[in-house]
Amino acid sequence: MSHRLERRGAAEFLGTAMLVATVVGSGIMGTLLSDNLAVTLLINAVATVAALGVLIWAVGPISGAHFNPVVTGVAVVRREMPVVEAGVYVIAQVGGALAGVALANVMFDLPAWQASTHVRTGFPIWLGEIVATAGLLLVIGALTRTGRGHLGPALVPAWIGAAYFFTSSTSFANPAVTIGRSLTDTFSGIAPESVPMFIVFQVVGAAIGALLTEFFYPRPGAAEPLDLPDPVHHGPHPSD
Repeated sequence: MSHRLERRGAAEFLGTAMLVATVVGSGIMGTLLSDNLAVTLLINAVATVAALGVLIWAVGPISGAHFNPVVTGVAVVRREMPVVEAGVYVIAQVGGALAGVALANVMFDLPAWQASTHVRTGFPIWLGEIVATAGLLLVIGALTRTGRGHLGPALVPAWIGAAYFFTSSTSFANPAVTIGRSLTDTFSGIAPESVPMFIVFQVVGAAIGALLTEFFYPRPGAAEPLDLPDPVHHGPHPSD
């Protein structure tokens, strides 16, 4: 059990590290390639979507590819994961985020960790984080409850990519990634003073997404029986 947990924790560390390295590195590359903000954001989004899909496919069979403390937290609340295991996941996710941002910064000849000066605050942006995170948890919940987890590498990145462009916050939707991005003073950065409220509203969004999952995709046995027509008899039942 200890060996399996170590392997899962290592997978979460590696997956989160590479995700953050992609987000930060592609943001830096985008600014080097273009002065157009839209082009930079597009480069950032496309790289993130591609890497996230690959990482979910590669690491999902090992750890479930959470890469996100609120995803892990919801699993604990649903009693789908022991608290101790969840603690290992969260530590690995935050540690991976710190390693990933350092990797991206150093690749572009920047200090490994440098506090961002990019302030992101205000209710419109916080609302964007609620929407992005709620949608993420609903997508994950729908995939899990319908037994279509094999679609995760396509649908989870698709939501994140879309939310890059339609939410005011550009879809952080992840406390570990948010912490990591506070340590790069580049395109993808977020000022450390903006982090706490981002995380608060990410938790709010996760709770909403979890509740929507329970409403639309209740656990087996929890849903009320549907009043469906008889699949064989199309006329009155013989006993009528």
